[in-house]
Amino acid sequence: MDFDQGLPTLAGPRVTLRPLKRDDTATLRTLLTDPAVIPWWGVYDDARIERDFFDLAWTYTYLIETGGGAVGLIQFEEVPDPDYKQASIDLALDGAHQGRGLGTSALRVLIRYLIETRGHHRISIDPAAGNSRAIHVYEKVGFKPVGIMRAYERGPDGTWHDNLLMDLLAAEFAGHGE
Repeated sequence: MDFDQGLPTLAGPRVTLRPLKRDDTATLRTLLTDPAVIPWWGVYDDARIERDFFDLAWTYTYLIETGGGAVGLIQFEEVPDPDYKQASIDLALDGAHQGRGLGTSALRVLIRYLIETRGHHRISIDPAAGNSRAIHVYEKVGFKPVGIMRAYERGPDGTWHDNLLMDLLAAEFAGHGE
């Protein structure tokens, strides 16, 4: 069966977010084995890629493209219940493209879509507490720290690590657009 999440392509001034396709497995493998990504995402093989990107009906993934090539991925999960109507985001950018504002641009494009098209009032993100580079990017977009989630996820070293829960309200995002 073909993999299709029914997502539109999203274009911003610096990046295009293209919905993930089944034949993107090799691209995902390259991105997820980048030395700058492994400390935060862990080790991926084809079986884990299948499980984490193609078997989850509740996670939607885009490839971040610029200059005709994929430089990262950004994904979201959402609570469609109108009494909650919120989404969470995760992001990975290969090391060669970090520090250029592409992650910030990708976040802005996706957040705008989640708020304006999918109607979410709150967006959350939960980087590893020690990932200061990611936290800085998320703060630039308008995310605010909520608190530490203790022993939240198992790291590549097999031990449990803390993550920082951050959120952004739709009304706050208006001042951080691109």
